[in-house]
Amino acid sequence: MAATLKTQTVEDFSWDTPLEEDSAPKGQPDVSSQKPAPTEDRTKEGSRPSLDLLLDVPLEITAELGRTRMIINDLLQLGQGSVIELNKLAGEPLEILVNQKLIARGEVVVVNEKFGIRLTDIISPMERIKQLG
Repeated sequence: MAATLKTQTVEDFSWDTPLEEDSAPKGQPDVSSQKPAPTEDRTKEGSRPSLDLLLDVPLEITAELGRTRMIINDLLQLGQGSVIELNKLAGEPLEILVNQKLIARGEVVVVNEKFGIRLTDIISPMERIKQLG
């Protein structure tokens, strides 16, 4: 007997509730027994589920100084002291990418003899959503 998983929206899903097997015959979904999972994960306002599950998800953060294209022959000719010309002008803001998506721009700073980036412009949520499409 093939088991069919029941779908639940993100708001309804609870990791504490086990998935049940569908008892309906194949090809006929049984929607009469479906009930939403408890919503214990909601905040005090009751409007959003808790984001605590996402707080430990690792992300790749990249600060991009600039880009260039070169042919393999030029790449093989590089040595110590070679200069690679990038597509950005000196003093232009760096781009900060999270999982290869632009989220902010910033400028280089030195903090305790280490390089850092001061954020000067954060991309709006609407612009970030447009990047996904």
